[in-house]
Amino acid sequence: MSELIEFENVKERVMLVGIQTAGADDVFWSLLELEDLANTAGAEVVAKVVQNRESVHPGTYIGKGKIEELREMLYALDATGIICDDELSPAQLNNLERELDCKVMDRTLLILDIFAARAQTSEGKIQVELAQLKYRQARLVGLRASLSRLGGGIGTRGPGEKKLEMDRRLITDRIAALRRELLEVQRHRELIRDKRKRGKMKVCAIVGYTNAGKSTLLNTMTGAEVLEEDQLFATLDPTTRVLDLPGGQQILLTDTVGFIRKLPHHLIEAFKSTLEEARYADIIIHVVDSASPQMEQQMQVVYETLRQLGVEQKTVITLFNKQDKASAPEKLLDAKAEHTLRISAKYGEGLEELRILLEDILQRSQILIDRLYSYTEASKIALIRQYGQLLSEQYLAEGIAIKAYVPAEIYGSV
Repeated sequence: MSELIEFENVKERVMLVGIQTAGADDVFWSLLELEDLANTAGAEVVAKVVQNRESVHPGTYIGKGKIEELREMLYALDATGIICDDELSPAQLNNLERELDCKVMDRTLLILDIFAARAQTSEGKIQVELAQLKYRQARLVGLRASLSRLGGGIGTRGPGEKKLEMDRRLITDRIAALRRELLEVQRHRELIRDKRKRGKMKVCAIVGYTNAGKSTLLNTMTGAEVLEEDQLFATLDPTTRVLDLPGGQQILLTDTVGFIRKLPHHLIEAFKSTLEEARYADIIIHVVDSASPQMEQQMQVVYETLRQLGVEQKTVITLFNKQDKASAPEKLLDAKAEHTLRISAKYGEGLEELRILLEDILQRSQILIDRLYSYTEASKIALIRQYGQLLSEQYLAEGIAIKAYVPAEIYGSV
């Protein structure tokens, strides 16, 4: 009788390492965020280590004395590895692994790992794999004589292809294939956007720092049933739902992937087609975690990422979320937003004011009409109902008297 083998998932015990340089942001808050990322990835943080330096060590990230200290702490705390708060160069990664004889990770690798675990759709999986391969491509080092390989067939005789060279070629080929797949996905997304434009329905993109409450907002307002957890990057794949406004108009709400400080540029490039939902939106809803001590810095990260994506000249509504958790009642301001509201997406506070505000913004871009339509023109009234806001409708002997707001795009058709 065969014996049943049980596999146990061993939780990694890691130490977080950061560098505090002159003029840089406080590394303390960055390490707290890194701890949340590590917990999201399933690791247990056993210690945080900070070194004050004028600049990052080009060869080992931290200085020689701190490496000795880390080696002793790893043994004393029974830690399995370290996670550095910045993206490490290939040389830094290999030198640290050699010096510490343990697993060495950086912030970028950790974020990529979380994205890989959270991606659900085929597009999300393609984007994550592309970002991972581009990250690994730059870190294929450690060539040894024992890594030589012989190819088979005519024309392949000789010393063979080094494993490093073969890995690079395979990764390059896979990246090219993934880019072709992603290009097809982008074409499909552009077709959807064109269809939306023809439908004349306005689009509102929800952006914000990760775990600010974007998915909760979408769920509460539209019943989208998107996964919402008190974790970083709980959802990656964009979700679009129709929102009914008080006056009868409709608008599309699109949730986007959350932003974070030091977001790997590989991810920004790979997720560009997803993040570009914000570029093509008519209105930007910026969700802010007002209970976070780092609220101001998080807002700056969001605006900087939007700038990198070319999202400018948009109407911005900033929602200071989590009012049920916010302790300080001070005035909350956002100089880059046209409108600000205090809300609690979880409990629905302030969301009716948001609906009214969205309707008011739509009306400003619409044209007021006051006309009498004949009964043979009923199709035009149906168009007004679908894309505009019908204020009054009166049936008379000579026709139908209509007073309504209509988008400028359909004004010529009604």
